Amino acid sequence: MEYVEFSGKTVEDALTNALVALGTTSDQIEYEVVEKGSTGFLGFAAKDAIIKVAKKNTPEDVAVNFLKEVFDKMNLEVEIICNMDEEEKVLNIDLKGPEMGVLIGKRGQTLDSLQYLTNLAVNRKSEEYLKVKIDTEDYRRRRKETLENLAKNVAYKVKRTKRPVSLEAMNPYERRIIHSALQNDKYVTTHSEGEEPYRHVVVTIKR
Repeated sequence: MEYVEFSGKTVEDALTNALVALGTTSDQIEYEVVEKGSTGFLGFAAKDAIIKVAKKNTPEDVAVNFLKEVFDKMNLEVEIICNMDEEEKVLNIDLKGPEMGVLIGKRGQTLDSLQYLTNLAVNRKSEEYLKVKIDTEDYRRRRKETLENLAKNVAYKVKRTKRPVSLEAMNPYERRIIHSALQNDKYVTTHSEGEEPYRHVVVTIKR
């Protein structure tokens, strides 16, 4: 955090001056008293109080700073757009730029890794847990639709052949999409097999 000095006749006055100048409230800053100040003798040799003030980093600040450092090292130009959902305690981050395919990676693995690491960075100093969701070019929605269509096609094949079908290895989030897509199907059921990172969904006929 970057500290700035403010002064006033008293520490309280200096703090008020700081809050006005920074356009914030007392719960959003941290400060140190450099000089308590004194009234002097009969008003002579009076000294102003001096404090050092810094704005606390918000979760958005932490996320943006972390991602900017990552993208700088990757030599990528990325616009970072944050939107905090206070009710759900979710920080939604949308990334925009000319090379988003690099950030998505194979089946979204790079995007998932960025999301995981940003979650760690944000919650390391957060007083309450915040979930960070990162997306780019509407990838999450498009991937969800692809998996739901895959689930329906596989279910059709299992009904037709009466034989189980094992899908490719997926992360927990993607496996949940498959399970959810087929949970109300009258003829097939799903379960997961294997150990991470090779855990996968198996679609079988209901007995």
